[in-house]
Amino acid sequence: MSSSSAAPRRGEKAEAAAAKPPMRDALVAAAFRLFLERGYEQTTVDDIVALAGVGRRSFFRYFPSKEDVVFPDHERCLSDMTEFLAAGDAGDEPVGRVCDAARLVLRMYAENPTFSVQRYRLTKKVPGLRAYELSVVWRYERALAEYLRGRFAERRDGTLQADVIAAAVVAAHNNALRSWLRSDGQADADTTVDRALGYVQSAFGSPPASLAGEQPEDVVVVVSRRGAPLWRVVQEIETTLGRD
Repeated sequence: MSSSSAAPRRGEKAEAAAAKPPMRDALVAAAFRLFLERGYEQTTVDDIVALAGVGRRSFFRYFPSKEDVVFPDHERCLSDMTEFLAAGDAGDEPVGRVCDAARLVLRMYAENPTFSVQRYRLTKKVPGLRAYELSVVWRYERALAEYLRGRFAERRDGTLQADVIAAAVVAAHNNALRSWLRSDGQADADTTVDRALGYVQSAFGSPPASLAGEQPEDVVVVVSRRGAPLWRVVQEIETTLGRD
């Protein structure tokens, strides 16, 4: 056989290998196809590897359990968040920093809206997956709290403040995430999470830039005797406002 006839076949094999999805992605795709067709509980690891065309050993090389294949991107995202927090410096406003870290999580979901929405619907149906997801959320919250504890080490009640703020950031992020998922991934993810995290920043840190230039509203509280005539109440209000 001549070298000229062998070369095209080698090229064809290379092209086929390049077109084939990585094994990890193939396992995730196979798993979700079966989950949608049969249901999560009715699908086994053997079913997944059979559809993906690999062995059980290959599955467990990437995923410790069937639950992990539902959340294949969280380890990477948690690592990215931890690195982001560690890369900060003393000049960073701490609450703003953890809010920016939380944005990384929502953007991870937004990278693949179809997959994220499918996972959301699946998780709502399977109690075991909801419990698993809560454990993942707790790890994010712990990472945020550990960063804040370091920044608040010299404060009175610094640990308490760190834990409360971390919980608030996670609650705001999850509210935004659920809102985005309920829109089937059609809403603007950045706008949704910015609005939610804006409440946290306003309450615990520097207000978001969108709110920084706004003038606070004047609030006047007037205490008057019960039964006082209306003209007297109006007079007291005018006096408080400095009007003649």
